[in-house]
Amino acid sequence: MATKGDTKQRKSGSSGGSDSAFGWGGGGAGVLAGAALAGAAIGIAANVGRKLFVQFAGAASGDWVEALKAEHQATRLLFDRIEATDDSQGMMRGALLMKLKYALAKHANEEENVIYPALRDANMAHDADALNGEHGYVKTYLYELETISNTSPEWLARVRDFRTMIEEHMRMEEEEVFPAFRNVLSEEQNARLTSMMNKEGFKMA
Repeated sequence: MATKGDTKQRKSGSSGGSDSAFGWGGGGAGVLAGAALAGAAIGIAANVGRKLFVQFAGAASGDWVEALKAEHQATRLLFDRIEATDDSQGMMRGALLMKLKYALAKHANEEENVIYPALRDANMAHDADALNGEHGYVKTYLYELETISNTSPEWLARVRDFRTMIEEHMRMEEEEVFPAFRNVLSEEQNARLTSMMNKEGFKMA
């Protein structure tokens, strides 16, 4: 991804001078069939509407950094709800864990398929690789929480360990890496990155 600064040092030696991958630069049967088609159309419309609603919550700011920060805050609130449960609320914990897994999967999809590759494209591979590596630990924690009995004290203790780890990950993104990256991009480049991220999030909404 080309930035405001001098990009000549980052020109590829490959032939063709290709641009960045991110492009910065009848009868009863008929009635039944009609009803089935209408039902399918309603179902599709409802699903699209749900996707739009879910993705809009994160993209309302129109800024990719603020959208990701909003998703981080939603994650914190889910952790709050989980930590407010006790060992007698196994079903509630299971339901909240499913919500957490979904939210984190959608969030990771946006970052891993758009933001981190863009960071690498802008010579910020060290940051991208470090943050991407931490996503592997997120998956490990989620796996462990599925294998530990959610009515045991150990389960909630593991949730708290998980939260400590992911809070630091989010802090690094919110306070250091993402603002610094946004600041070296033009308004047009930031808008394009926001659009690409929202499209990726829509796939999993």
